Amino acid sequence: MQMTGAQILVECLLEQGVDTIFGFPGGAVLHIYDELYRQHDRIRHILTSHEQGASHMADGYARATGKVGVCLATSGPGATNLVTGIATAYMDSIPMVAITGNVPLSLLGKDSFQEVDIAGITMPVTKHNYIVKDVKDLARILREAFYVAQEGRPGPVLVDIPKDVTAHKAEYVREEPRKVERRCKGITDESIREALEVIGRSRKPYILVGGGVVLSDAKDQIVELADKLDAPVTCSLMGMGGFPTNHPRYTGMLGMHGTKASNIGVTHCDLLVVVGARFSDRVTGDTAKFARGAQVLHIDIDPAEINKNVAAYHHIIGDVKMVLEALNSRLEQQQHAAWMEEVAKIQKDNPLRYKPGLTGQYVIERLYAYTKGNAIIATEVGQHQMWAAQFYKFHEPRLFLTSGGLGTMGYGMGAAIGAKVARPDMRVVNIAGDGSFRMNMNEIMTAVRYKIPIVVLVINNSVLGMVRQWQTIFYDERYSFTHLNPDLDYVKLCEAFGAQGYNLDKVEDIDAVFDKAFASDVPVVINCIVDKDDMVYPMVAPGKPIDELVEEKY
Repeated sequence: MQMTGAQILVECLLEQGVDTIFGFPGGAVLHIYDELYRQHDRIRHILTSHEQGASHMADGYARATGKVGVCLATSGPGATNLVTGIATAYMDSIPMVAITGNVPLSLLGKDSFQEVDIAGITMPVTKHNYIVKDVKDLARILREAFYVAQEGRPGPVLVDIPKDVTAHKAEYVREEPRKVERRCKGITDESIREALEVIGRSRKPYILVGGGVVLSDAKDQIVELADKLDAPVTCSLMGMGGFPTNHPRYTGMLGMHGTKASNIGVTHCDLLVVVGARFSDRVTGDTAKFARGAQVLHIDIDPAEINKNVAAYHHIIGDVKMVLEALNSRLEQQQHAAWMEEVAKIQKDNPLRYKPGLTGQYVIERLYAYTKGNAIIATEVGQHQMWAAQFYKFHEPRLFLTSGGLGTMGYGMGAAIGAKVARPDMRVVNIAGDGSFRMNMNEIMTAVRYKIPIVVLVINNSVLGMVRQWQTIFYDERYSFTHLNPDLDYVKLCEAFGAQGYNLDKVEDIDAVFDKAFASDVPVVINCIVDKDDMVYPMVAPGKPIDELVEEKY
C-alpha cells in the first residue's frame, strides 16, 4: 500500500507496540503531527512543555516498563533540546528512540532556518543514529532503530527525518517486530568452569549489583546466586532494586555515599563478583585501592566494560540473566558464615544515622513506611537523590528512576510523568531538591493537562544542597552562587499551574500531608522545609579509597 512518510512512521510505531509518544510540534514535523491527529485513537501523544521534558518522559516510560520510550521534536532547537535527555539515557543504558524532523533534503547543509546537524551532535551520546534521505528506507530504518535500542546493552537511537521525506510516498507492508535475542555467545562451558573455580577458592566473597541486573530482569537469579554463594550484597545507584534492598544480605549502597559495611566489606573481601556494573568513579573512589585484596569476577553484556576501569581476574561476557542461570545451575552451595557475621557486625555497629527533626532522610523513611515500598520513585539529582538511595527500600526492579551516569538535574519530573503514563496503577513520586525542581517544574503543566496524578516531594533547603556540601567541606565555606530564593511560594506557584500544593514544616504533619497528596486525582507538590546545613553522610572525598569514609558526629 502506498503511504506518505508520516503515515509509514506512525504505522511502524504501532508495529513496535508503541502506545505513547512524548513530544512538541514544529514546522519540520508538521506532516507527522497531522498524521498523529488522524491516528489519535490508535496512538497517544503527550504534549510536553519543553522538548527536554519529552526525552525524560520517554526515558521514565522505558525504565518503568523495559519497553522502548519514544520522543519527537522538530528541527534545530527542538532537536537540540532533546540532547540532555538522550545523553541521560545513553549513560544509563536506557532504550529510547528519539525522532527529529529536519529541513527538506534540498536545504540540508546550507545553514537553513532551524537546521542543525543533530546526527553529528548526538553521535557521542547515541547507540546509533540515522538520517533518512529516501522515504523508501524509512520503514527499514525505524524497525532497525527499535531493534538496536533494545539489543545487547540498551541505549538511545536517533532517527532524523527531513520534512519532505515525511510527505513523499512509498510502499508500506506491515511486518512483525524482529525478535530481540539475548546475547549468549560469550557464555561458554570454559568461562563458567573458570568462574566456579574462582568462586570455590573464595572465603570472603562480595557481590556488587549494577544496573545491568535491572535491565536484564535478573532479580531472581541474583538472589539465588547470593544465597548459593552465601555472600553479602551491595548495589550501585543504578542497581537499586536489582537486588531487594530490604533483603537481609543487603548491606547498603557502595561508593562515595555508600554505607560503612559495604565500603569496608568490599575493601576487605577476597572475591568481588560484579554483575552488570561499569565501575563508575563514584563507586570505586581510588581505583588503585578499590577491592585491593580481591580477585574480580566481572559479568557484563558489554565487552568494552571489561578491564576499562578496574582489572578483572576473570570475566564472562553475555546477558546477565543468562550468565547467572548458567552459573547457578552448576554452583554448589557455599558456606561463609564467619564472613557473613563479620560484615553483619560492621553493619550493626555503623547504621545510617541523621539528626532528629524534620530532615530529608526522615521524610523519605516515612515515605517508604507510608507506601510500604509500593511506589515508583523518581529523583532529581543532589542530596535528596542520595537520601532516597539510602533510606527508601526498593523491593523490586524498575521502581527507582534516577539519572546515575549523567547526573541530570531536572530529570525526575519528566521521568515521573513518563512512569505514571506507563504504569497508571502505581503510585509515582518524584523526590526533588528545590534547585532541581526549578529546572523543569514547567512540566507540572503537562501533568495537569493530562490529569497525571504524580506526587512531587520537594526537599527544600533554599540552597543547591550537594554543591553547597562540597563548598562546606572542600572550599572553606565559600558559598559561591548556591543560595536560592527562600521566599518563593511553591504552593502558590503550583496552584497557578493547576496543581495542588502543601507546605510541610512539622514532623507531626507528615502523614496527614501524605494522605491528602495520595488521595488527589491531580498532581501534588509537597514543599518540605529542611535545614540548609543537612548533609549526606557517609562521604568519601573524590579520589580517596572508599574505606576512608567521613561520618557525621552525633
